[in-house]
This record gives sequence, structure tokens and C-alpha cells, in this order.
Amino acid sequence: MSTVYVAFEDRLLVASRDDPADEWTVERLADHRPQCVTAHPDAAERVLVGTFDAGLHLSTDGGETFRRVGAPTMPEAVMSLTVDPTDADAVWAGTEPSRVFRSPDGGERWEELPGLTDLDSAANWYFPPRPNTHHVRWIEVDPTDPERVYVGIEAGALVRSFDGGDTWQDRPEGARRDNHSLATHPDAPERVYAAAGDGYAQSEDAGDTWAYPQDGLDHRYCWSVRPDPADPDTVVVSAASGPRAAHTAGTAESYVYRREGDGDWAVAMDGLPDPDGLVRAVLATTGEPGVFYALTNHGLFRSTDAAREWAQVGLPWDDDYRQLTPRGLVVLP
Repeated sequence: MSTVYVAFEDRLLVASRDDPADEWTVERLADHRPQCVTAHPDAAERVLVGTFDAGLHLSTDGGETFRRVGAPTMPEAVMSLTVDPTDADAVWAGTEPSRVFRSPDGGERWEELPGLTDLDSAANWYFPPRPNTHHVRWIEVDPTDPERVYVGIEAGALVRSFDGGDTWQDRPEGARRDNHSLATHPDAPERVYAAAGDGYAQSEDAGDTWAYPQDGLDHRYCWSVRPDPADPDTVVVSAASGPRAAHTAGTAESYVYRREGDGDWAVAMDGLPDPDGLVRAVLATTGEPGVFYALTNHGLFRSTDAAREWAQVGLPWDDDYRQLTPRGLVVLP
């Protein structure tokens, strides 16, 4: 069984099949605006989807049906979700305006973790298209220490917690301000990868200090970042020249890059569509060595050699999907 969840801006695609010949894509939540999706291999029937207009939705039957959870405490706009990699029952959610919530039971019950907007930098957080607000774009739980949590605010800060969200530390010096996605790796304790609107960054000490390897990265508006599950020194990012080139199909021009060790970034587009008209990819991994997935408005692509070459995954892909911007991707083996 293979299962793929694709969050578009106006629907969720659920793709599941036992036989490669099966027609396997159905649409869910088409009357809402999905922003993010998460699931865990150890609880494969349970999937959560955050929407911009109707809060958080939970399925316990592999995406067949959904019901709303978290109301009325949680805001309508749920912008980020993650499952603790060490505990499939521990789920995190980030919202607009910026608040962080945690569930101890797979998404049934939720509690807010206060103190986030009490940080000094909060007065300067803003999201340019909606200048009177901001949101939690990404939550990353460190697999080497689940008490260590990193939160990317769009836009304005990376903030940290070293006690599971009970208290928060304001943006460390040198961290990117417009973080779109963050990553960690079980084989690289304290390493943090950041794909941000103001470039790529990497920390080796849980965010205390940062380096900015940019050589070869000709497009600095970075969106999605994933390290190779088998090699924390091999990293893949999606990037564009700016927001319009990244997110809007009519003006899009985006790229995927890869980097090994201390080397320069290199374009990794072999097998991917032409950059013109290609919105920035959402990247995902499943834990398989060297296996990456890249979701674009032109389809879902898979690499088995650490992003050197890509091949399209055979989901039925309607023409109107090409005008949509993907928001989230989960692939369960």
C-alpha cells in the first residue's frame, strides 16, 4: 500500500492504491482551503489537515472522512502541522495569528502553549500580503531531543524551546527572519536546516550560531528543505528568485538544488519539468535512504538517488492542478 496526501490551496488529494493499475486519487475538503497536512507511519490511518478558513480536520480512516477538532480554542487559520518523530501521538499545530498548540493523543485534544507572542521580537512580526498579521509557518521537533522545538514565524523570527514548548527563546543572533521550512536529522544532533525567504542557513549547535552556504545557489528565495535520511550532509532545497516566481503559476520560475558536504549547491532538475511555469516544490522524504519526493503544480516526482535524477509518480493529474500552488505533502510507504 502506498498513500500520498497532497494539500492544495483549495482541496486535499488522497492517493492510495494496492495495485499500480488502480485509479487512486480522490479529492477531500474541497469546500475549504488546506494549508498543511501531517501523518506518521506508525499511525498511518490518522491524518490531520490544517485549513485557512475552517480550522483543523482529523481523519482516522486514512482520509476517507474528516471531522473538525480543536474548536473553539484554535483559530480558523491553521498554517503548520507536525508529528513528533519519536511519538506518533504527539502532534503540534501553528496558526495565524501566531500561536502554538500541542495534542498528546493524536489530535483529539489540544492545549495552547502560551508565551510565544510575549517575546520581544513579536512587535515586529508581519506577513507582507496581510500586513496586520503573521503566522507560524513551520514547527520542527528535533528527533534527537523532542524537548527541543524550533518554530518559524512568517515573517520575523525563528524561536526555540528547550522544554517542549513550556517556555520560548526569542530569535537567536544570526538566524533567518523569514523561515519557510526547517529540518533536523537523527544522525546530526543539534543541526538545524533553514529554508527562508532571505536565503538558506544551517546551524550545528541548536541555533546558537549560523552559517550561510550560498555558493551555487543562484535563487535565494528558499521554500522547502530536506536532508537525505541516510546522510545529513546531503541537502535538497527548492528555491526561486522571489515570491511571485515561487508561488504564482502564471509568473512562476523555480528550481531544485542539492548540496553534498561542504561543496557548492548544484541545480538538481534532471527529470523535473522546465522551470518556467513551475511553482516552488514542496519536498518530502519517507526515511528511505536517498529517496526524495518533490510536489509541484505539474505533478509529483520521486528520486531514488538523492535528487540527482527524478521521475514522475503516476498520479492522475488534472489540467487544473497546474494552476494551483501546493501547500503540503505527506508520503507514507
